[in-house]
Amino acid sequence: MRVVGFAGFSGSGKTTLVEQLIPALRFRGFRVAVIKHAHHTFDIDRPGKDTWRHREAGAVEIVAASPKRLVFMREFEQDAVHDVHQLIARLSAAPDWVLVEGFKQSSLPKIEVWREASGQPVIYPAQAQVLAIATDSPEALPEPPARPVLDLNAADDVAAWLVDNASRFEYSPPV
Repeated sequence: MRVVGFAGFSGSGKTTLVEQLIPALRFRGFRVAVIKHAHHTFDIDRPGKDTWRHREAGAVEIVAASPKRLVFMREFEQDAVHDVHQLIARLSAAPDWVLVEGFKQSSLPKIEVWREASGQPVIYPAQAQVLAIATDSPEALPEPPARPVLDLNAADDVAAWLVDNASRFEYSPPV
C-alpha cells in the first residue's frame, strides 16, 4: 500500500485533483481508496459532494472524518449480500437503540411500515417477527392484525411504544 497526502487550503483544488487521480490510477490497474478530512460537518453521497465525487470517480473505499462525523463507504466490485447481524457487530458507538431500515426477511423483531397508497402487500401475516404495524390507513389493512397498530405520522407515539416494549427488542447475536 502506498499513501500520499494532498494539503492545501479550502478551494485550492485538492478534491478535484484527487477526483482526477482516481481513474488515472485505476487505468493503471490499481485499487484506490480515499481518506477525506473535513474540519467541519459534511454531507455525504450527494451529487457534487466530495464523497460522491470520489465514489463516482472509482474509489473502492472512502473514509470521511470530521470532529463530528466518521463515515466509511465501500464500493464492491460485485454485488454483496450483507447480513444484518454482521453489520450490527461492526457498530462501535454503543448505541441504546439500533434502527434497522430494510432487511425485512431478517430474524429481528420489527415494526412493519405500510401505506395503502404504495400499492405493496403487507408482510405481517407471514412474519412472526412483526410486532406492530405503523400505518397511515389502518382501515385498509387487508387482514385484521393481532398486533398493535401505530400511527405512522406520530413518531413520538411510535417512540413511546418502543420504549414501553423495550424488553421485546433486547438484542442477542445469533449463535
